[in-house]
Amino acid sequence: MKRLLFLSLFAVPLSGCELQGGEPVTRTEIGSGSETRVALRREVSACEVLIFEDVPLTHCVADPVKHNISTVLADPNGTPYRSLKTYGEALGKDAAVVAFAMNGGVFENDGKTVGYYVEEGQRLEELNLGDGTGNFYLKPNGVFFGTDGRWEIRTSTNFLYNVSDRPQFGTQSGPMLVIDGQLHPEIQDDGPSKIIRNGVGIDAEGKAHFVISDGALSFGQLARYFRDELQTPNALYLDGGISGLWDPVTERLDDTNGIGPLIVVTKKVSE
Repeated sequence: MKRLLFLSLFAVPLSGCELQGGEPVTRTEIGSGSETRVALRREVSACEVLIFEDVPLTHCVADPVKHNISTVLADPNGTPYRSLKTYGEALGKDAAVVAFAMNGGVFENDGKTVGYYVEEGQRLEELNLGDGTGNFYLKPNGVFFGTDGRWEIRTSTNFLYNVSDRPQFGTQSGPMLVIDGQLHPEIQDDGPSKIIRNGVGIDAEGKAHFVISDGALSFGQLARYFRDELQTPNALYLDGGISGLWDPVTERLDDTNGIGPLIVVTKKVSE
């Protein structure tokens, strides 16, 4: 089967995950074909690279007018993909509709989700309001979810009491980074824990802003970027250490292994 993506091979170092070891990120290749490479380069990426407080970040925007969002965990046989590369290879020619993808959501060692998780309208895991150790349990945590181009982030408690209809997609993670315009009360301005991190926030226009650091940064730095630069009233931490991004247009594919659920942003097909 002919692949529609060609992604170049180069390396970006990542620090280890706070909760489990992560492998260094590399760029890898899916498929081949010079005509496909030329076609991709004519597109405009939904992602941009910038510097915030001396840390390089990649900022990707999902616009409900242009994009759809879905969550993906496993192949048709129920085996978790565990990497963006594996997922991209499984898509084959359907990969052409992908604008970008990131990992997002807490998971067990086998890749299955810990918190609330909905895929294509099917709830695969219930809301988790339990206590424990680690980032997920740094309350309040939250849920990123949406249906038909309306995307939201709510604290898990707010979600429990105010969302009755099951969304098309949803993933629970934690902690919240920004809550109603305020930083999470337990997050320091610039704490000692600095690793690769990613998160998502929703702005006043309903656009979803996905951010992944390309260097180590603290929770406080990531939270301030969402609050001060992106002005997202609510933002949610997605993962750390093993976080990865797939951006076909820029030929970036972070080959991080051992990740959990994926958040996939696809281009809407013109009528």
